[in-house]
Amino acid sequence: MKRFLLSTFYFLLSTDMRICYSDRYAVPLDPAHPFPMSKYRLVRDRLVAEGTISDWNLVEPDPASDRDILLVHTPDYWLRCVNGELTRLEVRRIGFPWSEGLVRRSRAAVQGTILSAWHALHYGVACNLAGGTHHAFPDHGEGYCVINDIAIAARVLQREGLARRIAVIDCDVHQGNGTAAIFRDDPDVFTFSMHGEKNFPARKERSRLDIELPDGIGDDRYLEILQTHLPAILDDFAPDFVFYQAGVDPYEGDRLGRLRLTIEGLRRRDIFVIENCRRRRIPVVTTMGGGYARDIDRTVEAHCNTVRSAVHLT
Repeated sequence: MKRFLLSTFYFLLSTDMRICYSDRYAVPLDPAHPFPMSKYRLVRDRLVAEGTISDWNLVEPDPASDRDILLVHTPDYWLRCVNGELTRLEVRRIGFPWSEGLVRRSRAAVQGTILSAWHALHYGVACNLAGGTHHAFPDHGEGYCVINDIAIAARVLQREGLARRIAVIDCDVHQGNGTAAIFRDDPDVFTFSMHGEKNFPARKERSRLDIELPDGIGDDRYLEILQTHLPAILDDFAPDFVFYQAGVDPYEGDRLGRLRLTIEGLRRRDIFVIENCRRRRIPVVTTMGGGYARDIDRTVEAHCNTVRSAVHLT
C-alpha cells in the first residue's frame, strides 16, 4: 500500500523534464565484479513502473563525438581507448576490461550528460541515469571511469556560449579527483567535493573547496555541513549552471562507502541541492555516480530518489 500511494503521488506530479537513458550504459561483466552494472536498467524500470516518469520523459543519447571528448581528453589517450591499445596497467587502473562495448558505454554516458545539460537549460533540471565519471583525467582513467562526462559537458556549454560560470557539486563518497584536476586553473568552474577523508583515491587532488568527512558520519551532521557550504557557493560564485554528482555511496550499507547516511538522509541531501539550484533559477543536471550497496535494491532506491526529487522540484 505504501509503494502504491508513493507511485500515485509521483504520477500526479507529471513532468516535462527529460531523463537520459540508454541500454548502452551497461556492458557485460563477470558476475564476481563489484560494479553493479544492472543498476541503470533497474532504476529506469522502477521509475517507469511506479509512474514517476513515462517513456515520454526518456531520451536516448547518441554517442558523444570525438570533437567533444577531445575538449577534455588528450588525443593519444582517447585514440588508444577507441582502438583497444591501453596498457594492461591502464586497464587495471580503470577497473573494467576493455571492449568495444566499454567505448560505446563511455560515449553514450558522456552524451547523456551533454544532452541533459541542453534539456536543463530549457526545463531547469534534467537527469542522466548514468554519468558522474569524476575519476577520469585528461590522459588516463581510473576508478571505473574512462572519460569525464561532467567535464566534457561543461566544456561544451562554455564552447557554445550557453554557460560561462559552472559549479560542480560532487557529493559522491569518493573525491572527484579527475574533475578537480581538469578545472584546477579555470576560474570559471567551481569544483566542490564532499567526500570521505580516508576513502579512495588515496592521493587527493585539490578542488576549489574540499570537505573531507570522517568515517561513520551520519545524516544530521552530513546535512548540517552541506547546508553550511552549498548556499554560499551558489550565492558567492553565482554559477550559470550546476552539475550535481549525486553518488549514493555515502549510504550506510555501501561496500565502498565508510559513511553512515540512511536512504532518507540521501533523499534529503538531493532535495536540498536541487531545491537550492531551482530557487536561484540555476539550471541543474544530476548524474548518478557511485553506489555499491550489498543489497542492490538499496542502491536502486537511493538513485531513484534523486530523480523523484528532481521531478518534484521541476
